[in-house]
Amino acid sequence: MEIVTGAISTLLPKLGELLREEYQLQKSVRGEIMFLKAELESMEAALLDVSEAPIDQPPNNQVKLWARNVRELSYNIEDSIDKFMVRIDTHAAPHKLHSFRDFIDRSLDLPTKAKIRHSIGTDIKDIKSRIKEISERRDRYKVDNVVTVPFSPTVDSLRLSALYKKMTELVGIEEKSDELVKMLMEGDKQELKIVSIVGFGGLGKTTLAKVVHEKLKVQFACGFFVTMSLNPNMEKIFSNMLCQLDKEKYSHVTKASWGEAQLINEIREFLQNKRYFIVIDDIWSNVVWETIKYTFLGNECGSKIITTTQILDVAKEVGGVYQLKPLSPAVSRKLFYQKIFGAEGRCPVQLAVVSEGILKKCGGVPLAIITIASLLASKNDRDNILEYWSKVYHSIGSGLEDNLHVNNMRKILSVSYYNLPPHLRACLLYLSCYPEDTNIGNKDVIWKWICEGFVRAEHMKTLHVVGMEYLNELWNKSLIQPISNCDNMPWDYCLHDMVLDLITFLSNEEQFMTSLGDQQPMLVPHKIRRLSLQSIKQEYFKLISNADLSHVRSLIVSKQAFSLLPNLSSFPVLRVLDLSGCDQVDNRHCRDICNMLHLRYLNLHRTSISEIPEEIGNLQFLLVLDITKTRLREVPSTFVQLQQLVDLCVGPGMRLPDDFGNLKTLQSIWPHIYVMSPTMLRNMGGLTKLRHLSIRFHEWDESYQKSFELCLSNLVNLRSITVRVYEGVMDSKCENLSPGPQQLEDIDMNRSVANSVPIWMSSLSFLSSLDIKLKTLGHKDLQILGNMPSLSDLTLWVNEPTQDRHERLVIDNCYPFHCLTFLKLMANNMEVAFAQGSMQKLQKLRFGFGVRKTVDQFGNFDFGLEKISVEHLDVCVNYSDANRWEVNAAEAAIREAVNMNPNNPTLKLTTLFVLL
Repeated sequence: MEIVTGAISTLLPKLGELLREEYQLQKSVRGEIMFLKAELESMEAALLDVSEAPIDQPPNNQVKLWARNVRELSYNIEDSIDKFMVRIDTHAAPHKLHSFRDFIDRSLDLPTKAKIRHSIGTDIKDIKSRIKEISERRDRYKVDNVVTVPFSPTVDSLRLSALYKKMTELVGIEEKSDELVKMLMEGDKQELKIVSIVGFGGLGKTTLAKVVHEKLKVQFACGFFVTMSLNPNMEKIFSNMLCQLDKEKYSHVTKASWGEAQLINEIREFLQNKRYFIVIDDIWSNVVWETIKYTFLGNECGSKIITTTQILDVAKEVGGVYQLKPLSPAVSRKLFYQKIFGAEGRCPVQLAVVSEGILKKCGGVPLAIITIASLLASKNDRDNILEYWSKVYHSIGSGLEDNLHVNNMRKILSVSYYNLPPHLRACLLYLSCYPEDTNIGNKDVIWKWICEGFVRAEHMKTLHVVGMEYLNELWNKSLIQPISNCDNMPWDYCLHDMVLDLITFLSNEEQFMTSLGDQQPMLVPHKIRRLSLQSIKQEYFKLISNADLSHVRSLIVSKQAFSLLPNLSSFPVLRVLDLSGCDQVDNRHCRDICNMLHLRYLNLHRTSISEIPEEIGNLQFLLVLDITKTRLREVPSTFVQLQQLVDLCVGPGMRLPDDFGNLKTLQSIWPHIYVMSPTMLRNMGGLTKLRHLSIRFHEWDESYQKSFELCLSNLVNLRSITVRVYEGVMDSKCENLSPGPQQLEDIDMNRSVANSVPIWMSSLSFLSSLDIKLKTLGHKDLQILGNMPSLSDLTLWVNEPTQDRHERLVIDNCYPFHCLTFLKLMANNMEVAFAQGSMQKLQKLRFGFGVRKTVDQFGNFDFGLEKISVEHLDVCVNYSDANRWEVNAAEAAIREAVNMNPNNPTLKLTTLFVLL
C-alpha cells in the first residue's frame, strides 16, 4: 500500500490510538483528529482508484501531482504523531518500579507532558489546514474526472513484435523449440496434451510459442493463437478464436451480440472430433484459465495446447510446466553482436571487455539483450564509442538511462509490477535498496518490510509468516529469483538487473527510495524518505549535505560508503538502520543509536562495537536486533527493557542479563545461544512467545536434564528447536511435557547423541521434521518414530552398532507420512526394509547407504524398494572402501527393485565418496 497510499494505511490506526483517554487530549483536538481521520479515509480510497488505472492508460500529470502531495502529507502527519507518542511513552517510563521515586519522577513530568500535548494540538491544526488545501485542489482540478492518456506505443503493440520477428533474428530458439515439441508430442498419441511455458518477462515465451506453433500447425486440422492481457475482454477473445478457426463462417461474430456462453458453445462444437493445436499467450490469473478451458474438448484426437505465463502458480494449474531458462553466454553473445554489428566476429577489440559486462547484466534475457543492443547500435560517434558503452554499462540497473528502447522495455516489464496488489508494489520497490548482484536474505528483507509497516497482520499468522508469503508471491510472479535453498525453501534471493533497473526507475520517479551506488550521479529529492548508501563518490557529499534527512525512515549503509554517512543525529525518525558490515561503527555510534527512539530494526552485524550503553533501554519500539560477529561479550541489564523485541541475533558465548526471561515478546533467537548453567535454562523458560530456538551445550550432565524438560514444558509456542551437545550423551526419562510445545514442527539434534528417542516426542502431533543421532537403536525407538502422526522428514543417525547384528529396520507404523523428503540411514550396522503396505501416503523418499558396510553386514542390497508406494526415489550410494564390482552390483540392485515397483517411481541415483 505504501507506494499507492503513502503512510495513510498505517496512519489511520494511529489516529484512532490518539483518541484513547490515556493521551488526555483536549476535546477540540480530538474533534480535529476525527476530521483528519475521515478526510484521510476518503483520500485513501481515491488513491486506490488512481492505482487501478490500466497500465496503458496512466493518470495524467495533474492526478500524479495531487497523489504525490497526499502521500507526502501522510508521511508528515505520521512523523508528527510518532514524535508525540514516543515523547509521551518515553516520559511514562513503563519500565520503572512503582516506587516513591517513580511517583516524584512522574510528578515532575506533568509540565513536560502538558507542553507535548499542546504541541500536538498545534500540529493537528496546521495539518487540518493543509488537508483542506489539498482537498480543495482536488475539487478545483476535478481530479476524479480527469481523462487518462494512453502510452504511445502501448504495451500490447510492443509485445506484438515478438510474433513477427524474422527467423534470422531468433538466435538460440532452435534447441528450446525442439525440447518443447518433444514435450508436446511424447506420451499417449491420442490424449490432449497441455504444456505451459513459464518464465521471467522478456525471456521470449511468446516467441518460442510462435516458433513451435509454426512448426507443428500443418499437422493439425485447425487451431488458433490468441494473446491475453491483464484484464481481458473474454467475449472479444472468444470471437477472435472463432474467426481464426473459420474466418469466412464467423466473420460476422465481432458485430453480433453473442454472449460468452454462446461463444464457448460454438467453439466447443467446432472443435468436436477435430485434432487442434492452440496457443494461449500471456495468462495472468487462474480465473482466466478456468474460463478459457471450457472451450477445449478432450476428444482423444491427439490435440495440443501451449500456454505462456509469468506466474508459476498459473503454469502449475494449467499443467505440463516448461520452465524457460535464460540464454547461455555463448548464445547471448551471438544475439548481441548480430544485432549491433550484423555478425559475432565484428566487435572491435576495445569493446570486448565492456560488452561482456553488459551481457552479464542482461542475464541471458533476450528482451534485455535486444534492447541494449538497439541502444548501442544507434550510437554512430566512433570516437567516443567506448565512453558511451561504459556509460550504458553503468546505467543498467540504476534506472537512469532515458531512451526509447529502454523505456519500451520498462513498459513491458512493468506490466508485472502494475499487476501486483498495492502492498506488494511497496515491498518490491524496497528491494531497490540492495546493490546489484546482492544476495537478499529472506529474514533480513522481511523484517525490514515489517518495521516499515508494509506487512499487514492476518488472523492466526505472525507478521513474519505473512512476510514470507509476500516473498513467495514475488517469486511466483518471476520478479525475484531464488539462489539458495534449504529443504526446498529459498533462504536467499536475487534481482535480475532488468528488474532492478525497473524498480530503481520507479522508486526515483515516486521518490520512494534514494540509492547512491556505482551509477552516474543523479538528482536527489530535497526530502528523502529512504536512503541506501552503496558506494562512495565525491559528487555524493554535496547531494547528501543539501538534502533534508529529518524524514528518513530507512537507512542502509555499505562499508564502502560509510564515510558518506552524516551524524546519526540527522535521522530523528529512523525506523530501519542497517549498518551490517561497516567495521567503522564503534561504541561512539552506539550512543547516538540509543537516542533513535523510533527505531524498529537495528543491524550491527560485523561492526566493531564492544560495548552497548545502558541507554539501549530507550529503544522501546525495537523489534529486531542483530549484534552477531561483533566484539560484544555481554549486554547491559537494561536490555530487558526492550519489551517489544521479537527477533534477537546474538554472537557465540554472548552473556545475556540474568533476567532475560522477562523479554515476553521474543519469538526467535538466532543463530544460537550457549547454555552455561541449569539456571539459564529455567530463565529461558520464561520466553513463552518463543517460536524458534537454537541452543548449545559444551557438555551435558544430569543437572541439565530436569531444567531442559521444564524449559520445554513452558515454551508452548515453539515451532522449531535445534540442540547441540559437544560432550556427553543426552537422556530423557520424561514421558510427557505439560503443557509442552505441542505446536513443535522441527527438531534438529544431529550434533548431539541421545540414548534413545524421547518418549514425549510421540505426543507432538505437528512434528514433521526430525533429525536425531542415537547411541543405539532399539525396537522402542522404532515404535516411537512410527507413532509420530505428521512426521514427513526423518534423518536418523545411529552412533553405535545394535546388539543384534541382523536386526532389520522396519518402519511399519509410518503410514500417515505425507511426504518423506529425506530419510538418511547410516547403514553401517543395519539393513533397511520397508514392509508391504507401510507408509501408504509416502510421495518422495531419499536415503543413503554405504556399499562396503552393507556388503559386510548383510551380503546384499535388498532394501524392499519394490514394495514401497512412492512417486520419487532419491538414492545416494557411498562407495568408500568398496570395489567397482560392488558399486555396480549396488546400483543394479536399486534399479531392478525400482523397475519391479508397480507404482513406476522416478529414480535419481547418485554416487559419492564419504568416509563413514
